[in-house]
Parts: sequence; structure tokens; C-alpha cells
Amino acid sequence: MDTHCDTLRHLADPGWDFTQCHARGHVDGPRLHAGGITGVFFAVWVPQTQAEGRFAEAARAQIAGFQAAMRRYEPYVAPARTAADVRAAQAPGRLAALLALEGGHLIENSLDVLREFHRHGATYLTLTHGVHTDWADSAGIREPLEPRHGGLTAFGRQVVRELNDLGMMVDVSHVSDATVRDVVEVSRAPIIASHSACRAVAPHCRNLSDELLRAIAGTGGVVQINFSASFVDADPPPVDPADAENWWDDPEAAARIQRGSTATLAQLADHFEHAIQLLGPRHVGIGSDFDGVPALPVGLEDCSRLPALTAELLRRGYSEADLRLILGENALRVMEACARAAGT
Repeated sequence: MDTHCDTLRHLADPGWDFTQCHARGHVDGPRLHAGGITGVFFAVWVPQTQAEGRFAEAARAQIAGFQAAMRRYEPYVAPARTAADVRAAQAPGRLAALLALEGGHLIENSLDVLREFHRHGATYLTLTHGVHTDWADSAGIREPLEPRHGGLTAFGRQVVRELNDLGMMVDVSHVSDATVRDVVEVSRAPIIASHSACRAVAPHCRNLSDELLRAIAGTGGVVQINFSASFVDADPPPVDPADAENWWDDPEAAARIQRGSTATLAQLADHFEHAIQLLGPRHVGIGSDFDGVPALPVGLEDCSRLPALTAELLRRGYSEADLRLILGENALRVMEACARAAGT
């Protein structure tokens, strides 16, 4: 299972065929099958630099696109919102597709909007993206941000409690260190970092310190390791600022960044190994950020290459039992725990 994938913009496009292998991007049906991936969380994301004042409207459109795709690809994909749904979908070999919300700005400071999105199937909320919300501080994207709130505001704490009540997972990827600490204090259910790597291995502002890794595990939660080359590599090569700004809409810019990447599969495995040794195998998982980053480690350029990571971790001495946890069982366990905390 992969707890964070940004392929929804393709999946929701009626002109893009999920059942075909594509040269562009990191994910499609044939490559997921080749990679052995049977459960994916597809993230709803709206840039905070766009759609000001209508984030919820833009999110609704993406959710509608996800739902239409579920109908369009019904023989191949099964919409899921619980761990039981995921297991049921996997039995006949289909992909379990789950919906996630990336960025608290999507709810526009409204618990009613959060409840609406939950009714439509959202399974977790990433509390911020790369910019502070009105109620939670972000870590930033390329450089750390100056704090605005010092963590969560009173309303931010309400959001966390509402997520607990709904049985949705609270996601602390993208948030500031202070926000993580506040979430750990407030949440009565396990929390996740849906796509974050380890700061001790690569000192990027988006990566998590050992203190925060332990705090997340202390809730019973899981840290899902991000595959982004810029988070994995402790000394990434410089990227042309124009390419860094435009890669999302410009496949040529993304290709140039990928060609320049020096991140390796071994470096990615180092992040997994650090987290496993620090927390144990019950608190580590996969949150690739496929289709949400311009560059991935050499040897893991798309989702079909995932068995190479499995082989590397086996080579390093981790057991098949450990890998079953890391490759999906941990995420399902947290989903079940969040549902129990909500009484659902």
C-alpha cells in the first residue's frame, strides 16, 4: 500500500486511460500491477497560490473526478475507505483506491466542509501543505517557514479532535515541528506522516527529526517514507529555478530534473533503515509521493520498480514478516485503530 500518490489529476481526466502504460508520470494500472501495489491513497490537492477563496470548490471538483474514475474503471479499481474495504478489494486482485485530502486549506476553516469531504470518502487530512493555514503552521517546501502560530491554534485543535471523531487519520506530513508536537498532544488516535523522510539521513525541512519520529510512533502511528529525490539525497544537485517552478505543468522540466538526480535506491533504503532501527518495523511504511515530485531515486523511477526496494531491504536483513508490515499492514492497522477511536 502507498499512502500518498498525486496521480488524481491524471486519473480524473477522462482522456487519460488508467488501464494503459504511459511514458509520462509515475503511476498507471499496468505499472502498479508490475510493482505489486494493490492499495493507493490518491490525494486531492489544490495549490494555495491558486483558487484563493474557492479551495473547497476545487476540491469538490477533484472528488467528483475521483468518483467518476471509480465508475469508469470499475472492473479494475475498487473505491475503499476502510481497512476491510481494502482487504475485500485485494481478494480478486483489484486496486483499492482511497481518497485523501492534502492541505487543511481545502476545508476553508469549516468543520462542516471537513464532514462533507468525509462523507464523500476522504480517509485522512494532511493538516497543511507548503504554506501556513489560518490554524496550523507548515514546515515549508524548499526552505523552512517562519512560524505564524507556533503550532496549532485553538481551531486547529478542534480540527484534530473532529478528525478523531470522524475516524479519519490525522496526517502531519508538511507541518512544522511545533504542529507535530501539538497534534501528538491532542489526538486520541494514532497519527501518520503520509509522505515524509528522515532528517537525520537528509537534513531537509520537510523531513522529520528523530524526536518527531518517536513521537508519531508513540501514538501508535506510522511514518510513511517519501521517495522524493530532494528529500532522500543529503546533498542534492542544484535545480534550475525555472524548472523547479514549472515542473508540475511542464513534463520537459520534470524530465530535466530527473536526469540530473543523484539520489539512489540505497539512499532511499537508508531512510527506511534509519526509521526501522529507531522505531521498529511496526511504525514504518510507504508514502512515495509518486506524481507529486519531479525526481525519484535512480532505480526507482516509477511505481513498477517498487520490488527493487523490497529486494534491497531483504538484502539488508529485514524479514518477510517485517516487510509485510512496512508494505501495507501498518497502514491498515492505523486505519482500524482510528475507526475504533471514533466508535465506528
